[in-house]
Amino acid sequence: MFGEVTDPASTAPAPPAPTTLGELRASGAAFRPVKAEIRANLLARLAAGEASLPGIVGFEDTVVPEVERALIAGHDLVLLGERGQGKTRLIRTLVGLLDEWTPVLAGSELNEHPLHPISVWGRRQIAEHGDATPVGWLHRSERFGEKLATPDTSVGDLIGDVDPIKVAEGRTLGDPETVHYGLVPRTNRGIFSVNELPDLAERIQVALLNVLEERDIQIRGYRVRLPLDLLLVASANPEDYTNRGRIITPLKDRFGTEVRTHYPIELADEIRLLHQEARTSGLGAPDSLPTLDSPVVPEHLAEIVARFTRLVRESSSVDQRSGVSARFAIAALETLAGSAVRRAAVAGETRPVARVVDLPAIVPASRGKVEFADAGSDPDDDRELEVLEHLLRQATAQTFRARCAGLDLTGLQEHFTGGETVESGELVPAAALLGQLGTIPKLAELLGRLGVPEGDQSAEQAAAAVEFALEGLYLTRRLAKDTDGGRTVYGA
Repeated sequence: MFGEVTDPASTAPAPPAPTTLGELRASGAAFRPVKAEIRANLLARLAAGEASLPGIVGFEDTVVPEVERALIAGHDLVLLGERGQGKTRLIRTLVGLLDEWTPVLAGSELNEHPLHPISVWGRRQIAEHGDATPVGWLHRSERFGEKLATPDTSVGDLIGDVDPIKVAEGRTLGDPETVHYGLVPRTNRGIFSVNELPDLAERIQVALLNVLEERDIQIRGYRVRLPLDLLLVASANPEDYTNRGRIITPLKDRFGTEVRTHYPIELADEIRLLHQEARTSGLGAPDSLPTLDSPVVPEHLAEIVARFTRLVRESSSVDQRSGVSARFAIAALETLAGSAVRRAAVAGETRPVARVVDLPAIVPASRGKVEFADAGSDPDDDRELEVLEHLLRQATAQTFRARCAGLDLTGLQEHFTGGETVESGELVPAAALLGQLGTIPKLAELLGRLGVPEGDQSAEQAAAAVEFALEGLYLTRRLAKDTDGGRTVYGA
């Protein structure tokens, strides 16, 4: 559901050659409205079998087709969904459907197309300079405007206001050139996003009515006719309609399409999203050699985090109206990686690989990302931690059953028949853990079940797999476990 933001202009190829209006005309360029531009580029991607919104995970069969239809229809749209469902990221990904470069009148505040000026200033430039009018080029990454709606947002912020300095210079209030334009007009010929639209005061929402319908703006009681050319996209949390505000009915009516977002439906999508978004170099890529800067979180641990997130979303102890953000899972995976790096640094390991013993660290780190149903409880109450710990154990057990069903682990169990124990802990290195077990029967088969490539069956990966098996045997009541702080002891 999340995706990549388009590359910045600094990494883009050089802009096209024309630098004057005459050269632009000679090149055969033509003005094309932004919605027509997006529509044409989207249809070209679809015809070529390419992803229309690359990097968006979990929306392929639901949200993405709705967004595609809205863009083809030329609609402004509003995305509704709980927090952390990737609404903002999806909006930013739309920028990739713009042309890579577009011509503008050099110096224009409104990104005016040289063949289609909309302001008094733009028309005067062309009248004075003719074919010698300077032309610049704007990269698509600069054609995106964004405003987080807050109660203190003003009409001047979004639309514009009279510039007192220009008035002091002798211009009259009726002169359109006395206007200091706001964010919306300055995003002309681009995409403008209003995040958390219900947080915008209703009187300020009214200022957007003309932008969506008549495509003009009004400032300080007099009309400034500007045929704005933009795609307006808004996001909102449905819960906001009762908590903080609402989208006024006339404004909702002017959005062509309303799209409902959701959390990943399939477990596989949840895991793909984790690997894509976690800010850890090398995360989930065991085919590359890990270093202290590139830890590896094995697939079975990523699956545990994904299952844990889904269980938290379904828990009756959690306030379902607020949702459980995808950032909850992403932060958990990053915490796992951080714990592995910490152990490697302290214990002298060169290959930081996360293990089951790192899982408890994600509970206190994730607590602040969850709204519990009993909002009036004591913030220091440990019951919230107990709920998360229970759900984490449940996710681990589910993953063990899914990954190791039918796998013969009696050989590993037999190690404990004589009263032996195995000690692990957040600072116990892989070699020390494996050294307590000696030869481990069915180890290669266990590694295969957990998706460890044959070329990367290192001691660290083996330790992660064995510890997962020990934890699974404990959770299925075939082993005992004693924990004390960061120390864990498995036994019969």
